[in-house]
Amino acid sequence: MADLMKGKRGLVMGVANERSIAWGIARALAEEGAELAFSYQGEAFGKRVEPLAASVGSSLLVDVDVNDDASLDAAFQRLKDEWGSMDFLIHAIAYSDKNELSGRFIHTTRENFKNSLSISCFSFIDVARRASEMMPEGGSLVTLTYGGSNRVTPFYNVMGVAKAALESAVRYLANDLGPQGVRVNAISPGPMKTLAGAAIGGARKTYRHTEANAPLRQNATLEAVGGAAVFLCSDHGACTTGDVLMVDCGYHVLGMPQPDNI
Repeated sequence: MADLMKGKRGLVMGVANERSIAWGIARALAEEGAELAFSYQGEAFGKRVEPLAASVGSSLLVDVDVNDDASLDAAFQRLKDEWGSMDFLIHAIAYSDKNELSGRFIHTTRENFKNSLSISCFSFIDVARRASEMMPEGGSLVTLTYGGSNRVTPFYNVMGVAKAALESAVRYLANDLGPQGVRVNAISPGPMKTLAGAAIGGARKTYRHTEANAPLRQNATLEAVGGAAVFLCSDHGACTTGDVLMVDCGYHVLGMPQPDNI
């Protein structure tokens, strides 16, 4: 490897298992020499994350509930105690009630709307504030979004609204934090076979459709998304901020399916 991330430290939030996009990113960063910490929520996820973290030489794990200020404060205090400063943060956290990701958007409940926006969007703002305070020499904040933020995707429903808010937050955070050298970006893969993606109604059909119609005739891989994150977190991404980097094999440029699939 080229050691693009050698000497850099960062927190990865949102690893659920070895198929998680967050894990693909963590693995790529570790291969380039980054020192990593991982967050998890609850004992069950902790048991899944621990061996993965160990495989990339990390033993720094923090239990975090992004809806709890005290939990976030404790986690970032531990990072400050251990490291003093950090260079990057990967935010791969989103949530919506699975029951509302298979019906009509108009049936979104107030409770789920607030919870989805809080976990999927506000949590990034919340951790950005804490992480940026540990980046005295600048750094990089990266979150994950999806094309359903600006184009209607079957059953994505309230998550599309949450991701639209998240992408807007990326732009506002980039402007706020730019003067202190902190870059803020999002990566937008197409549909991927992850635990989170499986919760969305019709996920398999969506995956097959994009694979058949994307210009590259495939879906994004964990390796490709990980490589994109390495670029954004490394010095090669020094002049990129406020952006949504598309890693969807070109699907976002289409206006219609390929002729054979119409």
